[in-house]
This record gives sequence, C-alpha cells and structure tokens, in this order.
Amino acid sequence: MERDGERGFWLYDLRVETVLDGRTPVCRHVEGEYFRVIGESLVFEGAQMVSMYALAAVLPLLPARQRETDPDDWMSTDAEVACADPHCGGRFRIVREGRRWFSHAATTGLPTSRGTPYWREKTK
Repeated sequence: MERDGERGFWLYDLRVETVLDGRTPVCRHVEGEYFRVIGESLVFEGAQMVSMYALAAVLPLLPARQRETDPDDWMSTDAEVACADPHCGGRFRIVREGRRWFSHAATTGLPTSRGTPYWREKTK
C-alpha cells in the first residue's frame, strides 16, 4: 500500500481492558484496568498491571487484531479473550481505536530498505 508515494501499512491502536462481568478471577484481574497497544509497544499508564500468565492468552492475538480484517472475520467481531487459566473468570476486551500509518522503510529489518526507525521519527 502507498501513501504520499511511500510504501507502508496501517495498524489499529488497541485498548485492552480487563472485564469480569460478575465472574470470579483467579489471576490478578482488576476490572477496568487496561493497557494500550501502539505499534509494537504495550503502553501501561500509572500503576496498572497485568498478570503475565493472563497476558499469555491475549498476546498472540494482538498483532492480528491491529490489522484490517474482513468485517465478518471472527477477529473483527469477537472482542473478548478469556484468561488462560480455565478456572479464572477474567477476560480481556480488545477495542480498536485510531489507526496509524507505518512506512515500510521505518519498520523493516532489511538493510537495503531501512530508513529512520518509526520511534525515532519526528511527529508530523
């Protein structure tokens, strides 16, 4: 895909929020705590935390959820992921927020195609 003559792609920013809806957690799930996914980064605000065991259930799905998918694909329609512990009532709700453009040159590892890494670029 191109934008302004530059090859690249769009990714959604995500908000990943803990929900219980009356269920009892086993792992450390606090209703309403959240983190964001911006590009490749997990961003936590303040002292919010997530159990690494619970995070293991949702982490593999985040890159797929960041990308455009067909409206009928389950990745577009199903927003909650259960904790990996089968006895835990905790869930993660993944919400797509705004989209960001990433240039290929700013994200590739290929030496002949590299530009300034996206996290070092000045904001436009």
